[in-house]
Amino acid sequence: MTTNTIGRRIRLGLIGGGPGSIIGETHRIAARLDGRYDIVAAALSSDPQRARQAALDLGIASERAYASWQQMLDAEAARPDRVDAVAVMTPNDSHHAICMLALELGFHVICDKPLANDLAQARDIAAAVRAANAEFCVTYCYSGFPMVRQARDMVRAGELGEIRQVHLQYVQSYLAGRELPGGWRTQAGRAGSSLVLMDIGTHAFHLGAFVTGLDATRVCADVGSAIPGRTIDDYVSALLRYENGARGSLWVTNAAAGSEHGLSFRIHGDKGGLEWHQEEPNRLVHRRQDAFEQIITRRLGPTMSEGAQRSTRIAIGHPEGYLEAFANLYSEFAGRVAGRIDDRAAEDSPTLFPGVLDGVKGLAFVAASVKSMATGGWQDVERV
Repeated sequence: MTTNTIGRRIRLGLIGGGPGSIIGETHRIAARLDGRYDIVAAALSSDPQRARQAALDLGIASERAYASWQQMLDAEAARPDRVDAVAVMTPNDSHHAICMLALELGFHVICDKPLANDLAQARDIAAAVRAANAEFCVTYCYSGFPMVRQARDMVRAGELGEIRQVHLQYVQSYLAGRELPGGWRTQAGRAGSSLVLMDIGTHAFHLGAFVTGLDATRVCADVGSAIPGRTIDDYVSALLRYENGARGSLWVTNAAAGSEHGLSFRIHGDKGGLEWHQEEPNRLVHRRQDAFEQIITRRLGPTMSEGAQRSTRIAIGHPEGYLEAFANLYSEFAGRVAGRIDDRAAEDSPTLFPGVLDGVKGLAFVAASVKSMATGGWQDVERV
């Protein structure tokens, strides 16, 4: 991956993702993997004492180990060596307030998905990004996998022909038991209008759009629970219609006993199809109508697409996975921020990290799916 050309690393501040947070550790590893960031400030918990102590434990200087995110943003805005960007990895219901203040104070922002708790909040953030002329990344991290980018490039090169079918799955089991685990995700309102759609459904939905380049325009969704008596939704089965007339489906659940991660796509055009499973991330299956099945792996090296090659770090035969995919988004974002700091540092290679509009589209899909379940029929997905 490319290193910064501004004579220093991007100064990054962290909000959320403190002790016990898997996603917090993932963000920190991703930020450090390519050596493009210095993590110099943090507010890692909603509890003031824990927030400061967790930051100190990370090696953050005492004066930049903050008790709250508000304190961090205000204090950093006044520093001559202020952070260039902030990374937000808090519960969904706090994204809007944090991002809005960060943008108002002139920071670039990386925000974990979903962008906000509802579509109106997401549109607010998008407007603030435009007003601030800021860089903004939503960490739909699966778009960083080399084979996902290979698939995207193949679709754009016309190797599948006209896209006709898009089938998306994300099947987990962590809510398969009758007893709900603790945590904010299962608290009414904190995870938004739909736990399963906000938690993992937006990931699958974005993956389909990222690979095909198509927006879904209509949805007919069954949203509910696979566990009798449960009041939060853990299951979605939806039919999709895309802007070019293609048909699709989305099956997402975190209550399928025996499943592990289960994220996959099957995309078919009039010339053939592609299939990818996140549990085997270095393998992409290409099935053509008039030829033998082809298994594409990173062994192909120079014959892979430019996007796949640019996203690969490790020698063939060694598995490349989730952390590296996450780091691809961070590295590309660093390149964009460096170009904002010094336009001579702008990088020529295209960046594929999901932006604020990808986040808004995810919330538009959630809103349409919930409305579809309530009305019992097809709903338009609001255009973004």
